[in-house]
Amino acid sequence: MGYAARQINTPSRVVVLAFILVIAAGTALLSMPVSVAEGQRVSWVSALFTATSAVCVTGLAVHDTAAHWTVFGEVVILTLIQIGGIGIMSLASILAVIVSGKLGLRARLNTQAETKTLGPGDVRQVIVGVVKITFLAEAVTAAVLTARFMTGYGEPFGRALYYGVFHSVSAFTNAGFALWPDSIMRFVGDVWICLPLALAVVAGGLGFPVYAVLRKDWRRPSRWSLHAKITLGATAVLLFGGALAVTILEWNNPATFGPLAPGLRILAGFFHSAMTRSGGLNSVDTSQMHENTWLVSDVLMFIGAGSASTGGGIKVTTFALLGFVILAEVRGEPDVTAGRRRIAEHIQRQALTIALLSVACVVVGTLVMMMLTPFTLDRVLFEVVSAFGTVGLSTGITADVGPAGHLVLTTLMFIGRLGPVTLGAALALNTQTRRFRYPEERPLVG
Repeated sequence: MGYAARQINTPSRVVVLAFILVIAAGTALLSMPVSVAEGQRVSWVSALFTATSAVCVTGLAVHDTAAHWTVFGEVVILTLIQIGGIGIMSLASILAVIVSGKLGLRARLNTQAETKTLGPGDVRQVIVGVVKITFLAEAVTAAVLTARFMTGYGEPFGRALYYGVFHSVSAFTNAGFALWPDSIMRFVGDVWICLPLALAVVAGGLGFPVYAVLRKDWRRPSRWSLHAKITLGATAVLLFGGALAVTILEWNNPATFGPLAPGLRILAGFFHSAMTRSGGLNSVDTSQMHENTWLVSDVLMFIGAGSASTGGGIKVTTFALLGFVILAEVRGEPDVTAGRRRIAEHIQRQALTIALLSVACVVVGTLVMMMLTPFTLDRVLFEVVSAFGTVGLSTGITADVGPAGHLVLTTLMFIGRLGPVTLGAALALNTQTRRFRYPEERPLVG
């Protein structure tokens, strides 16, 4: 096999190619007249943007999902969301198991790169767990939402079920698509709509390796892996810390939390914090929030959710590991430790590499968008971080950035969905051993 063939068959590259093919298929389907509502038009750029947003489970939308697309178009979007959420390589592996009853080494390596499985031998167990957890969580959320739409809003069973299934899938996969033009702002005071959606987003953002640990030893936290402890701990801190910050900042804002009762303001703050994990739904008008709240949201969206989850961002474990590195350096300790475990140096370098390259993507994306659009820095930065973090929240400028802006955001969504995943896998698989070391020298720092 030649060099080019070996490069194409590298697991990380196979994952990228698979996502490209699914996005291309989704673009073609959404460009068909049967997908577009009567009286509406769709360009190839908007179809590509929507397909990428769905497969990369982002939720940014150029058009009103319910008004612009037919039921067929909505089902296409829902299918793309589910495929992107579960993982294309996971689905391919499942199909291979069904057809042949076994999984080849190459398929295991490809799936390992996407799901961050510990080893090729764990892949089959992981993908089965992925499917079980996904459909169970989506089914429970859909049941609650369906019952609420029927009893609280008088929707017939068929429509209530459709709404329930669509939004449960959108929430658990952290996609952020909704079938109303105001996302779910009309339900801001409904605990039975907002809370299940928020919890589904958080559950989808924990990552499947965490569920594998909890399934075995959920009663004995001392036996949890360091990854599970970091993910759960950092998620709790960011979720409730973000909710507190957003609630305080927006408490008296007459355009967002101000008209709500105190209890509902707390719910809205928790909901917004949960959605910055990569959820993308909004129960208040994000465009009317204070600039300080946008900045807090930028930070939360950039950090994102757990590794090997349906969420985006640099991942909470990456953020936490950088914190441990800083803490060890401040204390003057020779090793970076967390939970009585030493963090390997190559893991530290991986976290630093992913974080800095992600910052570079956001900076470059923001600069390009500032050149292409007339909007202010705070709005553009919010949009760029939302796209890169595959979040889907917006200050209301998505539809107005023009075709060139849409292509930039499409690229950011693609990089944000696959960049940290494939880069992490590529770095892990690219470990090399040198038989010599250069002399050490210490340049000045700071």
